[in-house]
Amino acid sequence: MKDYNIRDIAKLANVGVSTVSRVINDHPDVKKETRDKILSIIDEYNYIPNNSARNLKLLNGNHIGVLVRGSFNPFFSQIVELIEKKINANNYSMILHYNINDLSDDSESIIEQVKEKRLGGVIYLGGNFNNDSMVHLKSLNIPLVLASSIIETDSDTSFFSSVRIDNVQSAYHAVDYLCQIGHKNIALLSPGMYDVKNGLLRRRGYEKALNDHGITIDEKYIIDGTYTFNSGFEMAKTLIESNPEITAIFATSDIMAVGAAKYLLSSGKEIPEDISIIGFDGLEYSQFFHPALSTVKQPIEAIAFESVKLLFDLLENPENKTQQITLKTELLVRDSVIKIKEHSYD
Repeated sequence: MKDYNIRDIAKLANVGVSTVSRVINDHPDVKKETRDKILSIIDEYNYIPNNSARNLKLLNGNHIGVLVRGSFNPFFSQIVELIEKKINANNYSMILHYNINDLSDDSESIIEQVKEKRLGGVIYLGGNFNNDSMVHLKSLNIPLVLASSIIETDSDTSFFSSVRIDNVQSAYHAVDYLCQIGHKNIALLSPGMYDVKNGLLRRRGYEKALNDHGITIDEKYIIDGTYTFNSGFEMAKTLIESNPEITAIFATSDIMAVGAAKYLLSSGKEIPEDISIIGFDGLEYSQFFHPALSTVKQPIEAIAFESVKLLFDLLENPENKTQQITLKTELLVRDSVIKIKEHSYD
């Protein structure tokens, strides 16, 4: 006996696939006679709908998992808040989970949460994924969106959508700007083992900018830490005490940058007169720090909006293809950077 799919049902009912999907998902915007006709065909041909989250809604509740790599992070908390509003607006509820147990790869965390909470769909923020482990995600057969995550370039993207930025180019813009205004001794505050892949990509952008300006990369100007204020403070202290010639710092998160700025100011340095500093993320409080912090602004609202949009596109239309979106960042130049006076350029 033939296994009928949603396209077969649509053809038999002489309607579009989206109309069948709306009936399956109990949308109100379908005429009663059309709904009854489709339901009758579904019953006659014993059609079992695709295992999408809309169908799981009928069995397990309308739960969307929002999983976050690591512990609390102000950057992700802003995205989570926006995502929750949009999920609620679609009459679903959000289950939030922070993956703090194993930060090497996040596929196992998704599988565990989907099976334990019987989630109908997942948005994962900040994950690290490799091809070997991602194979197991394919069998979950639910809508999956990886947002602000690191995914290997040769990954099979047929079973997930993604929203991300170009970390290399974003970091490049920040360091390139510092070079353009005369800085040569530029330090890098990196997350190191805490966020290996993001750290490597942003370091690559840092190194590329220096190379393009003919500046030798000096390992003593590069230090690893974590995404915390205290780590930023301690990293800046270690660097400046050992390398007083440093004139600028590029921190791979605003949290690190604020911590570093706190050390600089507490040690009698002036920002930007003695040392310029640029952060990364564009968190709201960066503009209220004194002096206002220059930063690479990630499109927080767009990340949240596109993530939910992609997820519900797959929920409501299981036959749709997955999509991979790369969003642009913006370098916000504020009061924490200054041109080196003796530098001249065309």
